[in-house]
Amino acid sequence: MPILKNFAVPSSSEGLQVSAEWPLFIAFLASKDPATKKPWCPDVRAALPTLEASFKGEKQPTAAFVEVGQKPEWKDAKNVYRTKWNVHNVPALVRFEKVGNAMKEVGRLTEGEILDQERLHELLQGSPNKN
Repeated sequence: MPILKNFAVPSSSEGLQVSAEWPLFIAFLASKDPATKKPWCPDVRAALPTLEASFKGEKQPTAAFVEVGQKPEWKDAKNVYRTKWNVHNVPALVRFEKVGNAMKEVGRLTEGEILDQERLHELLQGSPNKN
């Protein structure tokens, strides 16, 4: 399945549309620095190759790659991803599944946890890994 880079992020997780494309993963990433064209966060730069490889190919699940803003935006306690999505570290990889009639978070990895191949595999396969 594809990596969605222009995903229309709803105002909160409650706004995620229930569809046939589940599970849905959202990778919350630091925005690209305008000067370097690379994410400003070194943890995101380190995890990006692993994340991209995890979601390439027809048999892989769908993932939305969402940029959380430049460093000053991200550090603001009122950042929408902090307040509405409960994301306090980047990178963060969150798994959403259909539970009843809604999409619910069922697992999450943050920062260096994404580089742990066993934990990443468990999250991709659906094993509980919620922090």
